[in-house]
Amino acid sequence: MATMNVSLPDPMKSWVEERARDGRYSNASDYVRHLIRRDQERARALSQLQAAITKGMESGAPQPFDASRFKARMRGGDDQ
Repeated sequence: MATMNVSLPDPMKSWVEERARDGRYSNASDYVRHLIRRDQERARALSQLQAAITKGMESGAPQPFDASRFKARMRGGDDQ
């Protein structure tokens, strides 16, 4: 595992140290790794959302939404 030194303002350093002391994380590095994993997950989710939006935008002209047909399809009906 690689080591990285990060400079933090005193209030942020205190915050990280408190997260480690409260028992949820064994040390400051565990807390920072947790934050990085959450940021990575968020970036992946945003990328997937953007891809879905792009796919929708490129799928052609919009069609009217028929709530009754949608509900019937969700119940397993043949109304398509």
